[in-house]
Amino acid sequence: MNSDNDLQIAGDILEVPHLLQPPREHPVTVAEFVGLARAIAADRAQWEHLVEYDATSRWYHRLRTGPGYEVWLLSWVPGQGSGLHDHGRSSGVLTVLEGTLTERTERGTRALGAGAQRVFAPGYAHEVVNATLEPAVSLHVYYPGLTEMPMRTAAAAACEARPVTA
Repeated sequence: MNSDNDLQIAGDILEVPHLLQPPREHPVTVAEFVGLARAIAADRAQWEHLVEYDATSRWYHRLRTGPGYEVWLLSWVPGQGSGLHDHGRSSGVLTVLEGTLTERTERGTRALGAGAQRVFAPGYAHEVVNATLEPAVSLHVYYPGLTEMPMRTAAAAACEARPVTA
């Protein structure tokens, strides 16, 4: 019986520095942006002291920027919402930090509790609302940085979702 295992034959790949990719200072993939959002969410000391609540409009604060991306912190008091919109040419990650937000799309409605994440591509239309009786806080990562947020009507979004037939 042969007692050699694959590790003994190939060696430990972590011992071969030239095979390891250096850690990146800034995210560039969807998975890395999701990871960035999770890391910020887990580090409450980084954002909790900044949160403010505004009864007249959603409060927001740009938390961080990097090459081509932005990270925003938002608060939502009960009843506040974004209206139906997309993010232009930006992709994004939405992470709920506290409370519950409701996301409405052409496909339906879903409640997003603390820790929930949504990843979206350019042109993704949704409405986000705090439909609860408690305030909520969310984190938004946009790549490239958010330059536009076109508002939509429900009828226009429904028409765009339907395929055009000749």
